[in-house]
Amino acid sequence: MELKAVANRTRAIKKADILLFSTLRNERVRLPFFLKYYRDLGINHFLIVDNGSDDGSLEYLQDQKDVSVWHSKHSYKRSRFGVDWLNWLQMRYGHDHWTLVVDPDEFFIYPFADTRPLRALTDWLDASSIKSFSAMLLDMYPKGPIGAQPYREGQDPFEIAQWFDSGNYSITRNPKYGNLWIQGGPRARMFFPDKPERAPALNKTPLVKWSRRYAYASSTHMLLPRGLNLVYDEWGGEKASGCLLHAKFLDTFAAKAEEEMSRGQHYANSHEYKAYKAAMNDSPDMWCKWSEKYINWRQLEILGLMSKGNWA
Repeated sequence: MELKAVANRTRAIKKADILLFSTLRNERVRLPFFLKYYRDLGINHFLIVDNGSDDGSLEYLQDQKDVSVWHSKHSYKRSRFGVDWLNWLQMRYGHDHWTLVVDPDEFFIYPFADTRPLRALTDWLDASSIKSFSAMLLDMYPKGPIGAQPYREGQDPFEIAQWFDSGNYSITRNPKYGNLWIQGGPRARMFFPDKPERAPALNKTPLVKWSRRYAYASSTHMLLPRGLNLVYDEWGGEKASGCLLHAKFLDTFAAKAEEEMSRGQHYANSHEYKAYKAAMNDSPDMWCKWSEKYINWRQLEILGLMSKGNWA
């Protein structure tokens, strides 16, 4: 009831299509590269909720032939940070499709992503009777102050945000849902040095062979039924996994943090954005002598941040 269809093109969705779901607000400058990246990867249709954008995002999405877009001015917080909106859309349109749920600053990579399309991965998952695929959120950042290099529309954000932390991560198991809880990386050391336990969660399961019986319980961090969260092998082997390259830390970040803090629509009274704003006053440089420059997915597998498992 909180969603108003602006451009509903879901009749064009074919049985085998891979679908992407996202919710956003004021991300116009990011959208051209975001859509191109995922079209090139193999996404067939985008289903997006616009939460009250006033920067032209809604109008831009409305003109894209492979995008269905809904609009809502209702509370992002009361929708459990967009989870309820996307759960409903996935239940209505995602049943029996492979669905990918990402934010506009998250870019999915997986084993062999440089040579194999996304459908090669989903075909292998189908053949292996695997219903869900995990991806650790990997915060990417520039060398030098975050705001020093301007990001232009259509640009690959990783021309600027080329660096990441190869270590500095903690992992615990959630006894209720069975998922791994990963924290750390540059956000923990830069914005939560005294309270690393309050740093954002980095574990995600964004790719799922969806059923209308499924639901995300908290962002894409954990799913119901709980068996979908068992994406890591407890018995000494490794299940295949990917990463979400996180392009949050561009020159647009300071204004975004300011806006989101004033709106107060994020988790735990927006404590994450309060930490960002406090640190941004000092023009922080997230780069350090242990930073790694991104090359490709094979580098991330060598570092233990993702795995091809038994996918040959």
